[in-house]
Amino acid sequence: MSWTDDVDKAISDFFDPISSVASDIVFYNVPVFGAEFPVIVAWLAIAGLVFTVYFGFAQIRYIKLALKFVSGKYEQKNAPGEISHFQALTSAVSGTVGLGNIAGVAVAVSLGGPGATFWMILCGFLGMATKFVECTLGVKYREIDEQGRVTGGPMLYLRKGLAERGLPQLGRLIAAPAALMVLLFALFGGNVLQVNQSLEQLASVTSDSTDFFTGSAGSLLYGVVIAVLVGLVLLGGIKSIGAVTSRLVPAMAIMYVAACLIVILFNIGQVPDAISTIITGAFSPEGVTGGVIGALIQGFRRAAFSNEAGVGSAPIAHSAVKTKRPATEGLVAMIEPFIDTVVICTLTALTIIIAGGPVYEAARQSDEPVGISITSDAFATALPWFPNLLTVAVLLFAFSTLITWSYYGQKSWHYLFGPSKTSDTVYKVVFCFFVIIGAMMSLGSLVDLSDAALFLAAVFNIIGLYLLAPVVKKELKKVLEYVRRRDAGDTEEEIEADERAAEAAEARAAQGPLVKD
Repeated sequence: MSWTDDVDKAISDFFDPISSVASDIVFYNVPVFGAEFPVIVAWLAIAGLVFTVYFGFAQIRYIKLALKFVSGKYEQKNAPGEISHFQALTSAVSGTVGLGNIAGVAVAVSLGGPGATFWMILCGFLGMATKFVECTLGVKYREIDEQGRVTGGPMLYLRKGLAERGLPQLGRLIAAPAALMVLLFALFGGNVLQVNQSLEQLASVTSDSTDFFTGSAGSLLYGVVIAVLVGLVLLGGIKSIGAVTSRLVPAMAIMYVAACLIVILFNIGQVPDAISTIITGAFSPEGVTGGVIGALIQGFRRAAFSNEAGVGSAPIAHSAVKTKRPATEGLVAMIEPFIDTVVICTLTALTIIIAGGPVYEAARQSDEPVGISITSDAFATALPWFPNLLTVAVLLFAFSTLITWSYYGQKSWHYLFGPSKTSDTVYKVVFCFFVIIGAMMSLGSLVDLSDAALFLAAVFNIIGLYLLAPVVKKELKKVLEYVRRRDAGDTEEEIEADERAAEAAEARAAQGPLVKD
């Protein structure tokens, strides 16, 4: 056994028991119709449903307006911030459109059956409303330093927003653990899992010519190379990330969607049966987890991992947007879960269900999670050379997710440990070190660890979202009035003057009548 094998074993021995304990605690189950239902999954799903109703199905009513903001139609001159609406969207999408859409969907379908796809789509739809709420708050309570650098996220809007609502102690109580959970997920879900699954795909497509990447030495080399590349991008901050992702995300999304569509078109006659299987399986599934609740759990769990709605991560990226009205970016953020879960996850599931493959069939008979190899095998079934194209897409997905989550983790690190140069350097070293670890861990441990951090972050974040929802509704009204006036021909200057006057009048009213001595 080589020294790299010893390192590999030591990493697994250390993290496996931690993963098991964390999963048992976070995914506490209650019996529902004969199946074990994790309370935390219901917590996310109910939040999406509540916000959908509270904001009048905003994800349907305002999606067209959101696209107008992304296109720059209502561009606000001299608005504070660092990046455009489009760059903010692509930066955030690069953190969500990752291997969760490829490996995560494969895990859901293998464990929950094809019917899990239906529940993934529903979760994505509900997540659009949750994402609207948290990203509006991210911009509303962001902080901008003297150099114009923006800091935002759940740690700020929980602390500052709840203080405004008369709950300063609660805000401080939940802001720190929310930041800690985002940091942990940045290390495990946004970092380690991406490296692990991209390496699995690389090893799979190169196995015919070399087994180098299946061994511990190849894994270590891969981890080191990716760590160096991520470290270089980390030096540039959000502007660098926005510049990279605004080019990388559209390219990789188009590449992957096109690949899925080609596989589906090659099997177009099977599409109606696949859709029927998904719908039927949602209510009478055949997955190894068993029952409707089993499919629902896997669908919601993997969709939540994929689009991260309610976790508080996306507001960190969206808060850097150039805007004077927070709800504009909240509306733009709704597009994320639609692209991520409703479109890309659905295409992945259809590709797997239609093309199948021996790995998928074997996985359906097992209770162990199987990741990206299922998707790769489905591509190979359609066209033997397609896994090579998938490998390129996977590497792009993984890298874009890594650099975005490095930024999320950095902001959380700053909140917990301070933004000094020394602190910053320590974080970057730690993040890059976890890149190397990711190349040498087992998938089962990774899924449990990353899920635990993700869902714990949602616990703290969603408490604040409920309490701050009225603030978001007020910001939405401002944006709708702004759009109405812009469409009527009013200038930006006229609208801003009236908004300042209204805010001054509101502040005077809040102070109450003056009492003379």
